[in-house]
Amino acid sequence: MSRYRLLPTPAQEAVLRDHCGHARYLWNLAVEQHSHWHPGRKGAPGYLEQCRQLTAARAAHPWLAAGSQTVQQQALRDFGQAMAAFFDPANPAGRPSWRKAGRDEGFRIVGRGRQWDVRRVSRKAGQVRVPKAGWVRFRWSREVPAGVKSYRVTMDRAGRWHVAFSAVPDPVPAPGTGQVVGIDRGVAVSAALSTGELLRCPALTARERIRLRRLQRALARARRGSNRRGRVRHAIARLRARETDRRKDWAEKASTDLARRFDLIRVEDLQIKNMTRSARGTRGDPGRNVRAKAGLNRGILRSGWGLLVRRLQDKAPGRVEKIRPAFTSQRCSACGQADRDSRESQAVFRCTACGFACHADVNAASNIAAGHAVTARGGDGAARPVNREPQLLLPSA
Repeated sequence: MSRYRLLPTPAQEAVLRDHCGHARYLWNLAVEQHSHWHPGRKGAPGYLEQCRQLTAARAAHPWLAAGSQTVQQQALRDFGQAMAAFFDPANPAGRPSWRKAGRDEGFRIVGRGRQWDVRRVSRKAGQVRVPKAGWVRFRWSREVPAGVKSYRVTMDRAGRWHVAFSAVPDPVPAPGTGQVVGIDRGVAVSAALSTGELLRCPALTARERIRLRRLQRALARARRGSNRRGRVRHAIARLRARETDRRKDWAEKASTDLARRFDLIRVEDLQIKNMTRSARGTRGDPGRNVRAKAGLNRGILRSGWGLLVRRLQDKAPGRVEKIRPAFTSQRCSACGQADRDSRESQAVFRCTACGFACHADVNAASNIAAGHAVTARGGDGAARPVNREPQLLLPSA
C-alpha cells in the first residue's frame, strides 16, 4: 500500500466522516446478522442478499440514501471477504468483529475511471476524486503507483486523514553476494545484527515522555464527556501517533537496508502475541510482578519486533528464515558451548569455556545467522544434548 497524507477542506472532511460512519454502520449490521447464526439454523445472508437489503434500507432512510452507495456496498463486500478469509483454513485471520467510532474510521473505493481518479496539480500536491466530496488534495510525497484500481481513506486517532492506493510493490532484489545476517531482537537494543551493528527503534524523547505522563494524569482527572477530556485525549493521541510514525519509519528504512545488503536474513521465531500477554491473572489466582511484566510488554511492542520482520518478509520474500530461539543467547558463537553463566548481564557475554567476550546481543545474532538452535547445555539442535561441564577447546592445527 502506498499511503499519502490527505488534506481535505472542512466541508470535505464532513463528507469523509459521513462515509466512515456509513461504512462502519453497515459493517456492524453485517456482524450482528452473522452473530445470530449457529449450526442447524439457516445461513446468514451473503453479499448479494445484503445489497438487496441495503437498497431497501436506502429507500426507507433518507440519511442513508444521502451517502455514497459505492462506499456502502464496498463495506459489505469487505465484510464478505473477511468472512471468506475466516473460514479459509490456510488463512490465520480471525472472525470479523465490531468496529468502534474514533478507532475504526475508514472506507474503500474501487472502480478507477468510473468512480474515482487521481491527478497531480503541482510538484508537492495531488488530488483524488472521492464520491460526494469531489477532488480532495493530498501531499504528493512520491509517484502514485501505476495501475492502481482502488484506494482506502482512513483517519487515525490523532485526527489525521490518509489515502492509501492498493498496489503491491516489487520485492527488493537480492544483492547476489551470498551474505547471511542474523538478527537478535531485544528491548534495550531493538535489533542486533551478526555484523556487530546495533539498531535502536526511535521512541519519544525524555521531554515528550514527561508531557505524556502529565497528560495521562490530566485525563484521569477529567470528567467523562467534557470538552477538556476530549482535548487531552487528542493531545495524547498526537503524541502516540508521533511515536508510531517514528517506529514505522525506522522499520521501513531498516528493512529496506537489510534486504538490499544480504541474500539471506535469519531471525528468531518468536511468539510475540504470547510474550506480551498480561500477567494480571484472575481474582482467585492473581499474577506476580504484574507492573514489571506490563513494562516489559510495552518495551517489546515499542521496539517494533513484529513490524520489522513483517516488512522484511514483504520486501525479501523467500529470503527470510526463522530459527528456533532456544538458548541462542547462552551459546558461544566461537566455541559452541552453551552455559547460562556466560551471560553476565544484558549487554555482556563472556564464555565460561573459551573466554570469548562480546556484546551479548551480537553473540546471539551470530548464532542465529549460523542457524544454531541449542536445546540444552552442550546441544546444538542436531546432535543430542550432552550435559557436561564447560571444556576448553584445543586450537585446530
